[in-house]
Amino acid sequence: MRQVLEEATAPLSRLVVLPGRGAMRVWECAGPPGADTLVLIHGVAATAELNWGRVLAPLGCHFRVVAPDLRGHGDGIPTGGRFRLEDCADDIAALATVLGAGRFVAVGYSMGGMIAQLLFRRHPELVSGLVLCSTAGNVVESPMKKLTALGLPTAAAAIWWNPFLRLLTADILGPALVGPIEDPATARWARAQLSRTGLATAVSAMQAACEFSSDGWIGQVDVPTAVVVTTRDTLVTPSRQRELARAIPGASLHEAQADHGMCITAPPMFARVLLEACLSVASGPTGDDRRTAGAGRRRAVRPAAG
Repeated sequence: MRQVLEEATAPLSRLVVLPGRGAMRVWECAGPPGADTLVLIHGVAATAELNWGRVLAPLGCHFRVVAPDLRGHGDGIPTGGRFRLEDCADDIAALATVLGAGRFVAVGYSMGGMIAQLLFRRHPELVSGLVLCSTAGNVVESPMKKLTALGLPTAAAAIWWNPFLRLLTADILGPALVGPIEDPATARWARAQLSRTGLATAVSAMQAACEFSSDGWIGQVDVPTAVVVTTRDTLVTPSRQRELARAIPGASLHEAQADHGMCITAPPMFARVLLEACLSVASGPTGDDRRTAGAGRRRAVRPAAG
């Protein structure tokens, strides 16, 4: 029995070819028989391994888990021009079809949360639930938006036209995107993962995230949804994250006392809150049991008074 559990939760990676689109690296945990499927969508400049590597096994105890590298990131589908969130959403829909995943819970972190929202918008027949972490319906007036306004468009143009700048990688943006990492080994690992994404793609992805807005349609979400708020976030403000939760009918709120880089700097905390959020939207027996047991602990999101 123990061997079966270890095999179900052991993260494995492979390249998956999407006809007409290209190949992407995908991390997978088989999960228990009949378990719901989670598709984990990483953030700007990250890889699936960096964003989710330390929580794959805990999630795999309860779910089938699929975590791809997005296009232009890590071993994702090469991107030959401007990075578009819509392309990423369509890639994931194609991946689900190739893997025979059926309906799945889309779990997105930061920019990945925006892509998860677009997945529901563009492919509602595939999405059974949403878990949105450290993200927003828009980042107007946020530190991320202000960073873009200060010069990312100019930087993107310079990188595109200068072949030497195009050799730079996203590890340059690490401190701004992840925040301080105190453990030297973790810092080295994070830099190595960030260096697998070109700076041009990372800058273009940040632009796409800053231009995104789901304000006009996010209230139409009609699948179980959980929003994980990083309450010390200095990149996507907690107020924006809570605003997203209030805009989605029936969404539940799950808070973590952490900054935007929680997935890297505080994996035990991240695993606990993420598992709680995923179980709260699961359709299978495990999710039903957890929802009943946790009903008194979780706080439903309601619009602020006034």
